[in-house]
Amino acid sequence: MTTPDYRSTLNLPDTPFPMRGDLPKREPGWVKAWDEQGLYKRLRDARCGAPKFVLHDGPPYANGQIHIGHAANKILKDMIVKARQLAGFDAAYIPGWDCHGLPIENQIEKTFGRGLPRDEVQAKSRAYATEQIDGQRTDFKRLGVLGEWDNPYKTMNFANEAGEIRVLKRLFERGFVYRGLKPVYWCFDCGSSLAEFEIEYADKQSPAVDVAFLSAEPEKLAAAFGVAPLTKDAFTVIWTTTPWTIPANQALNLNPELPYALVDTPKGYFVVAEALVEKCLARWQLEGQAVATVPGRQLELLKFKHPLAHVHPGYDRESPVYLADYATADDGTGVVHSAPAYGLDDFQSCVAHGLAFDDILNPVQGNGAYAADLPLFGGQHIWKANPVIAQALKDAGRLMAESKITHSYPHCWRHKTPVIYRAAAQWFVRMDEGDGLFTTDKAPQSLRQTALAAIDATSFYPENGRARLHDMIAGRPDWCISRQRSWGVPLPIFLHKDTGEAHPNTLDFIERAAQLVEQQGIEAWSKLDPAEWLGAEAAQYTKGNDILDVWFDSGSTFEHVLKGSHKGAAHDTGPEADLYLEGHDQHRGWFHSSLLIACALYGRAPYKGLLTHGFVVDGQGRKMSKSQGNVVAPQAVSDKYGAEILRLWTAATDYSGDLGLDDKILARVVDSYRRVRNTLRFLLANVSDFDHSTDTVVPDQLLEVDRYALARAAELQADILGHFERYEFHPVVAKLQVYCSEDLGAFYLDVLKDRLYTTAPKSLARRSAQTALWQITHAMLRWMAPFLSFTAEEAWAVFGKGPSIFTETYWNFGTTESALLAKWARIHDIRDEVNKAIEAVRTTGAVGASLQAELTLHVNTEDEALLRSLGDDLRFVFITSAVTLVPAAEFSVVVTPSTHAKCERCWHYRADVGSIAAHPTICGRCDSNLHGAGETRKVA
Repeated sequence: MTTPDYRSTLNLPDTPFPMRGDLPKREPGWVKAWDEQGLYKRLRDARCGAPKFVLHDGPPYANGQIHIGHAANKILKDMIVKARQLAGFDAAYIPGWDCHGLPIENQIEKTFGRGLPRDEVQAKSRAYATEQIDGQRTDFKRLGVLGEWDNPYKTMNFANEAGEIRVLKRLFERGFVYRGLKPVYWCFDCGSSLAEFEIEYADKQSPAVDVAFLSAEPEKLAAAFGVAPLTKDAFTVIWTTTPWTIPANQALNLNPELPYALVDTPKGYFVVAEALVEKCLARWQLEGQAVATVPGRQLELLKFKHPLAHVHPGYDRESPVYLADYATADDGTGVVHSAPAYGLDDFQSCVAHGLAFDDILNPVQGNGAYAADLPLFGGQHIWKANPVIAQALKDAGRLMAESKITHSYPHCWRHKTPVIYRAAAQWFVRMDEGDGLFTTDKAPQSLRQTALAAIDATSFYPENGRARLHDMIAGRPDWCISRQRSWGVPLPIFLHKDTGEAHPNTLDFIERAAQLVEQQGIEAWSKLDPAEWLGAEAAQYTKGNDILDVWFDSGSTFEHVLKGSHKGAAHDTGPEADLYLEGHDQHRGWFHSSLLIACALYGRAPYKGLLTHGFVVDGQGRKMSKSQGNVVAPQAVSDKYGAEILRLWTAATDYSGDLGLDDKILARVVDSYRRVRNTLRFLLANVSDFDHSTDTVVPDQLLEVDRYALARAAELQADILGHFERYEFHPVVAKLQVYCSEDLGAFYLDVLKDRLYTTAPKSLARRSAQTALWQITHAMLRWMAPFLSFTAEEAWAVFGKGPSIFTETYWNFGTTESALLAKWARIHDIRDEVNKAIEAVRTTGAVGASLQAELTLHVNTEDEALLRSLGDDLRFVFITSAVTLVPAAEFSVVVTPSTHAKCERCWHYRADVGSIAAHPTICGRCDSNLHGAGETRKVA
């Protein structure tokens, strides 16, 4: 007689969903298929007419390959958009690129040399940016990011360039724009002015010098101090870390309330702050004594000679004393040297005291060198001139002391090189009340007031971003929006050659320029002959060649992207995004410029919420750099592990701080991915023969543990969706992993296997389990889809009915029995204690698998009632062959090996194995499932 193959009678799981993801090889095929199938358009069609969710993309710069920071940023945006899509919103994603600006222009100069005609620089820059965008777009798509890649926005699109010019016009009309001479940050490498948010601070070593200014009015000085006529030369002394500004000195500043001493020394009399006399004498290596003290206001308008006045006639001028609160006794001498071209405070002080713009000395050229005609130092670069100037002062007998200090100093954000303040005629956006040019519709409040109120009305993720942006807006100066470069959107303004005033028809010309650029791009303005527009007046005017600050480009994108080239995100009150999302450095960048422009146009922010993430660092928290060899390239990760692993890493990391990444971290992410994938594969395999339309068990007929499993899944889903609402992903990943390993793997699925595999294929017991698993699979695919997008779509192709998981919405569990949660949580705890007891016996070798064990549970009254409610199904919950309950005051477990035979089919040890003559190797339950009416399960 042939022995039956009982294994073939089991309902063993089967699915085409493979155990191995093989992601690096398979993902590129999916990306290609999504493109060919028009997946993004399907998503839009599926949400036609639904409420909109707008995440406005902060444009990456179109230069170079994407790095890991770009990848994390784009993946995070993609996860949020997909999560909102699954929530039922029409969540379009329009990617964009920042295309103008200095880095591209520098690249053209590096490739083709300096001195190219403006037209050629623009043409080559446009071609280069286009090429860079194509490469970056390919890399972003490889990451599984869905968006309108065929129609992204680019700040160099003619329509966007024209839109930006119209934004400028509106800022004029609202009274925010003016032209003025003012010291602005100037980068020699850029050859241009910089905005406040293009500045970062880093340590710099600078020379510190004490310089003496000879009194030009010793009689008045003596009278001010109330002393007899002076018998020796008298000086005041300044301390500065910028000797290069001494040639442009035009005044001295004293604090009106600070006491100043007249100190008698062998080298003459010296005026310094009383509180600093001892330190100054020590630094100058002099002995001396204060002979009189007066407040600074007593010395106002006294005159001193430039320290090089007796060396060269070009410096034979006087420096009057102006009173200023920013002169302090914190360090130095309490006397501040004022070069109005190179300091904002100095500039304002000198202008307030009547110094005309034309009289301000400004010998430093845009490249950092002095003008050739500057006496003694002409043609020298200022950084190299510092020691030369110090030596000239020493030779002149005016250098009192010299040292080196390391201090925090402003640097160019792009070049990481020191910048200076430098006076230049520039275009500004005014932060506070004042008159603008060509105002026709004056805003009711200052820009600063409006922006601060808008910050209060904005949601921040994390919340600490609010104070950071608030402080930046509260303290920032007027925004210098003009740059002296070629590759950018022009300020299309004609300036009178004699007066420097803008043409009275400027607003009309700006609109006309916008129309021209809309048709032919910014190049058309560069090629324009002023005579075409000005006629006979052309000889009197110069066509402006300044371009707009690149932050004006990206900061105004909401206006032409949300309102123009991608309609639907604009409201009656103007465009407004639900969310802006970038690295936290953008509080002083894109968030900042966008806020100012929107507040100037509409009186509110262009966003409802701001989300910031940290920078990517290595596993030890160090900044990534090629020199340290700790750079992780997203392309390399995709090729080795798959982009899905990068996506899971991004989701699993708390983005509110820096995001750590190295090979060890990636290895842990790979392990996490495998656990989720294996769970998903089990689910898919065990519902492969389940047809929802015919096999679903109605809720009130589901077994109790299945009803509990659905209630637990619904509870977890509510938790997950709450996190998605707050744009949080790392808690979701953590909870999904725990759910897969604990709720499912270690409990529900473990309990379920016997019922799934051994009961009749179409039995109520098995279909009840499959009904629950089918719903859990639906829900779980949606939970993981925002971050495990490739895997969710791969599984959906096996499991789902629609074209994409992303055309679906979050699963609706309907009404679940939440009361079961507490009951089964207690059963879960008891089961954990039982498993520990079985494991302890297993280590002795007395039992093998848990099914070989029989349990005696000593339980209290409450737990006894709980466990007896499970009836004979209790043994299936504990995955043992028998369970006996004994009332007791304290809980304990006794584990004994079963003395019965093992069923060849279900592996339970049962007394009735061998009692059926025709099937002597199986138990009665298996015989009934195979040949009879089938067993009845009520709970598990």
